[in-house]
Amino acid sequence: MRRTSKPKLNVSSSEMETLKKISKSRTAPLREVLRAKILLQYIEENTITAIARNLNTNRPLVERCLNKAIAYGVLTALKDLPGRGLKPKITDDAKSWVLSIACQSPNSLGYAHETWTYSLLKKHIRENCKQAGYPMLSNIGNGVLNKILSQGNIKPHKISYYLEKRDPKFEIKMAHVLKVYKEIAIINGNNDKENLKQTTISYDEKPGIQAIKNIALQLQPVIGKHSTLQRDYEYKRLGTVGLLAGIDLHNGEIIPLIRDKHRSKEFIEFLTEVDKHYPEDWKIRIILDNHSSHISKETKEWLLKKPNRFEFVFTPKHGIWLNMIEMFFSKITHSFLRHIRVNTKQELIDRIYQGINEINKEPVVFKWKFKLDDLSTI
Repeated sequence: MRRTSKPKLNVSSSEMETLKKISKSRTAPLREVLRAKILLQYIEENTITAIARNLNTNRPLVERCLNKAIAYGVLTALKDLPGRGLKPKITDDAKSWVLSIACQSPNSLGYAHETWTYSLLKKHIRENCKQAGYPMLSNIGNGVLNKILSQGNIKPHKISYYLEKRDPKFEIKMAHVLKVYKEIAIINGNNDKENLKQTTISYDEKPGIQAIKNIALQLQPVIGKHSTLQRDYEYKRLGTVGLLAGIDLHNGEIIPLIRDKHRSKEFIEFLTEVDKHYPEDWKIRIILDNHSSHISKETKEWLLKKPNRFEFVFTPKHGIWLNMIEMFFSKITHSFLRHIRVNTKQELIDRIYQGINEINKEPVVFKWKFKLDDLSTI
């Protein structure tokens, strides 16, 4: 029997059918399903305590539902009352304001940060939203902030890099380099190298190769003890060296020169090595960038002593990716230079030469493919 001071609910047959239908629904909002069950059990004269226990809820919730039904009607009690249970709506203008803040540098707004973090952006929005006229953002959380940023496709905490074409003749110079690669591909494809009295070398410098020495003993893998090579975290820096290298694009042979710097003096040394490497009646074409040492007064004076011997093909500014020697540098970085440790700087130099000599025993002819088929449209 009901033990409550609350009056009975007068429910019509149609309202009863509606309550039963909603109580069994799998598509209706969960809160409406629960309210329908509360009302049905109350109509069956269950006590408020029993209803709360049967539906695994609490008495205050049951009380509120019944009070709404008694005051406003059974079907009205299933819904939220106007202005109740609804979060303040974030307007499109407020979202646009959030995105405008995210697109600004934190530093320009008085912070030390270069990029936004979620916590910093959230803090700034909360502190400035009322002044901007968007008080509904005063309690913004990470979830809502992430949703606004995602809808605007803005990721202010990340950095991506682009390459600015600062050379006004970039396309023309790129086409020149690609034509050279096309010519090389044709020659290599026809296997007409025996009668060839010229060669093309891709050249660049790889500076800053570190000579690093282990302080403690390096331990090789031991079966049943440790599976990897082991090193102490501490090490000693012995300095750096630079690799000046050219790759013959016809046979894949590497011509190396290791020095501490790569000034005009060192570049002339490399050219001297190249000059000795090929017959005197050969034409030597070199693809290289616009480094100052390549066009310096000293380099020009040396080249004048070798008339008609060399031809330089310059890549455009910020067009380092057009130089095929970079493929070789990537190869050695991920092979014998990876994790290298030495006891002296000279040992590093010797091991670099050794690694290149090993590569030259089985040289690889690099092939350029990017945009080569589209050369006529460039």
